[in-house]
Amino acid sequence: MDLFRCSALFTIAVASTSPVVANATEEQDLFSLSFEDLLNVQVDIASKTNETLSSVPSTISIFSRKQIQALGVDNAYEVMNFVPGMQSTRGDWVGAVPKDHARGVYLDSGNVLVMINGERINESSFGKASVYLPYIPVEVIEKIEFIRGPGSALYGSNAFLGVMNIVTSKERNALQFVVGNNGRYGATGQFNRIFSDNTRIFVNFAYEHKDGESYPQGVKDPLEAIYLDAGIDYKKLQLRARYNETSLDEFLNLAGYSKQNQHNSDNTFVGIKYNWINNDKLKLDSSYSFTKHNISSAGLIATFDDIPDFLVGPAWQTTDSKFETELSYQFDNQWQLAAGIEYSEAKQTEAGVRTSYYDFDSEQIIIDPAFEQQGIVSVMDFPEFSSLKFTFETLSAYGQLKIPYSDALTLFIGARYDDVKDIDSKLSPRLAGVYKINSEHTVKLQYGESFRTPVTNELFSNDDVTIGNPSLRSESIKTTELVWHYKTSELQANAVLFYNELNDFINIEPTLSDDALFTFTNSFNTQNSGIELDSTWQSSKNFSITGTYTQYFEDPINASFKRFASIISSYNLSDSWQVSLNLLWRDTVEVSSETGAHFKQSAYSLLGGSLKWQLNNNSQLMLKAENLLGKKYNAFDPRIDNGAVAGTTEELSLHYQFNF
Repeated sequence: MDLFRCSALFTIAVASTSPVVANATEEQDLFSLSFEDLLNVQVDIASKTNETLSSVPSTISIFSRKQIQALGVDNAYEVMNFVPGMQSTRGDWVGAVPKDHARGVYLDSGNVLVMINGERINESSFGKASVYLPYIPVEVIEKIEFIRGPGSALYGSNAFLGVMNIVTSKERNALQFVVGNNGRYGATGQFNRIFSDNTRIFVNFAYEHKDGESYPQGVKDPLEAIYLDAGIDYKKLQLRARYNETSLDEFLNLAGYSKQNQHNSDNTFVGIKYNWINNDKLKLDSSYSFTKHNISSAGLIATFDDIPDFLVGPAWQTTDSKFETELSYQFDNQWQLAAGIEYSEAKQTEAGVRTSYYDFDSEQIIIDPAFEQQGIVSVMDFPEFSSLKFTFETLSAYGQLKIPYSDALTLFIGARYDDVKDIDSKLSPRLAGVYKINSEHTVKLQYGESFRTPVTNELFSNDDVTIGNPSLRSESIKTTELVWHYKTSELQANAVLFYNELNDFINIEPTLSDDALFTFTNSFNTQNSGIELDSTWQSSKNFSITGTYTQYFEDPINASFKRFASIISSYNLSDSWQVSLNLLWRDTVEVSSETGAHFKQSAYSLLGGSLKWQLNNNSQLMLKAENLLGKKYNAFDPRIDNGAVAGTTEELSLHYQFNF
């Protein structure tokens, strides 16, 4: 291990001192997005109209495939760490899955909407996308778009503090193979073929395996993941399918470390879309999609001196069905309308339990030697979970007008109405003005409202860890943003001031009941604000540097980072070599829990990057490094007794890619 780390340090250090070659070949463009392309990249996630970073009426961050490769990360959630106002750490809920930190909020309840190719991953039992899909390999990704701030006016519930849309590859033919430390190996591939002007197909697949690193608690953090998506375009018809399966056993589950811990999840998605009309003025599409989510999990709850350990967890299944019709229309006066209607049904179809103690006669979990099972068993018809089998029916409609008021000023006016049967109804308006002062300076004033519907776990859970609260109301937020955007031929910079008014936030709180440790409440209303800065300077075709900085003016909700920053630099050393280095910095987190435990993590930095060697026109080698110096650090999670969840140490891997 030490030899592997030293070799990586030496290789990157030597490469960093090499002279930059001014005239790179066209093949070198595989390494970096040109600055002109960066400034003019098309954004449609935030407005349903084609916009650039200058004209889009939201606060946006975009990462291309080339930029993601340069970061050296492996999982899509890790890209969040380079987005102003967002972070991703490892914590505990059901399995040690990625946790979102967004604009001073770390409540672990699905306040960021995650989508793949515009289709939501967040579901109705836990709310968080990462519980059911914790690993999304970056090799199959073409682009990731982030909305920083409210997105419910277009996307409904969960688009609360942000949206992450992952766009997978559809036009590449390539194979990649990887080996790394901690017993890592895997393979990914992308394939596409155009049969005619009317017919094309694409396929992406990935397999990943890690034995995991060792931790003082006597466990490792192994990973086993499969990802597959495919599509067929035939004339006006699009068919899409996706399947993924992930195992995250052993490390941490339901606040306990144990080699017996189990966490397995899978998702199956199918979708169909038909384009009825597509001309210069009007585009009209209809679509239907179906997603099935499964989770099979069990975590250590208690240990005993005289009987075996007690483990418990969910064996749940949820489904999501959605019918949607969208249109866009351009009027003669250049106004643009984007509108849609949607009906969705989110249903928890299975609510079983996985446990190491169970009395099949009384249908209860009884911790007694007489009811100890041989390992962990699944009970699919568990009476105490029967109330979780709930269906959310939602009828939604949205509309947005883009109004070019003058050559300098563009206005956006829109809203979405969501009626969630038997739960809540929410109107989510948005207003934005984009004023172009001159060719370099643009200012934006933006206002939006968002919400998050409580999920079945928060409403109806009933186990030894949490007990639900069926009286919960939807969370809501009102956000005002002032944005300055600056661009020249070499430099792009953004400054964002935001102010959030948060209402009816759902938080997990300790309970005095003997039946569970935690419950959920609409515990508080509050405000928070902050500033987000980012800039990119490309001094030449061969060198670029990007920096981000986030500062919150109030303490975060639940202990999280009040200040954090990142630096990303890329050097094209020749027509065949590129080195990229990045540094993440996070401020001190310190908190005392109600139980008297005290958590403190001093400020720390994590070094990472990549080194690429273009072997020929069709192949390349890449060395990736995360936490290259092996920094030991903890992230805070309120469910852990002492609050500390160990972060990953060095991740080193060698990748070979072949294009065909």
